[in-house]
Amino acid sequence: MLPWPDTALTERLGIRYPIIQAPMAGASTPALAGAVSSAGGLGSLGLAMHSIEAVHRDCKLVSDTTAGPYNANFFVHQEPANDPQRAADIRELLTPYYRELGLGEVPDAVVSAPTFNQAHLEAVLEIRPPVVSFHFGLPDDHAFQAIKKAGLFTLSSATNVAEARTLESRGVDAIVAQGFEAGGHRGTFAGPYESGQVGTLALVPQIVDAVSVPVIAAGGIGDGRGIAAALALGAVGVQLGTAFLTCPESAVHPLYRKLLGAARDDQTRITQAFSGRPARGLENRYLREMAGHEASFPDFPILNTLTGPLRKASAENNSPDFLSLWSGQSAALSRPLPAAELIAALVVETESVLNGLSAAD
Repeated sequence: MLPWPDTALTERLGIRYPIIQAPMAGASTPALAGAVSSAGGLGSLGLAMHSIEAVHRDCKLVSDTTAGPYNANFFVHQEPANDPQRAADIRELLTPYYRELGLGEVPDAVVSAPTFNQAHLEAVLEIRPPVVSFHFGLPDDHAFQAIKKAGLFTLSSATNVAEARTLESRGVDAIVAQGFEAGGHRGTFAGPYESGQVGTLALVPQIVDAVSVPVIAAGGIGDGRGIAAALALGAVGVQLGTAFLTCPESAVHPLYRKLLGAARDDQTRITQAFSGRPARGLENRYLREMAGHEASFPDFPILNTLTGPLRKASAENNSPDFLSLWSGQSAALSRPLPAAELIAALVVETESVLNGLSAAD
């Protein structure tokens, strides 16, 4: 049996397998990240919506759970503009849903989570997570250079070659090539999100050819066949998100898990209706009924404040109507396995493919 290839990722981080569990704010947990890291992969925490106190708490929980490295992820979005007209429009659009669910008045449109800032930087420099990753670009030079100087390994997502080159020029240690199949928020940060509509199979080799830093493949990878394919394309590792949502250690609602298990390849849609920023998820009533109203959506992440009560009420009612069911196009490959067992299964599958290819030679 062929050994797993050593890569720039496994060597630098001291992990056994170049498999990253995607951060997934709101779905990842310290238990999930710790289990993945203990099993030889790289577990991740999605900390974008956390308070500073919660950042410290969850990082400590992971550190107490595993001796392996882990990844702390943050959003680097532009601060939203204050637009009273759009705020009024979206509150009017959501009022019937609030009435239907008995939620009272739609709350004011306020920012639900700040972008990566000085408080986050101070927390990162105090905690020193082995890996720090970013979505929607990188923080300003002051913050980013401080993180680099601290010796922390850095990642950020690119959805096209131009973004990958920008990240490399800023000094990022590795790039996550996020294909269009990926679930959750699109990482596009330069230009309209349409400029990042490139599938993983086409995106990864082009980014590999365009930059000199290691590239990690993400988007539509759900089993060992996808991992082996990503390695063949020149990636040094993979990042899987949807595959880990059905693990019992994730924080998703049981109905969400059930829907992922029954999903088909054609059931996901890109929507801005939950957060104000394009993200891929399973289609439901809310996505269908909000289509065409994009001009009324306030900037990310303001809309999260207004849709949060809808998501909570939907979960309490065990209804999929208003849940943000983030999912990649590989949902049908999901398995309800504990994280450690999933890593073991992915390893066996990948080795089987790699050995099969070797035998064919």
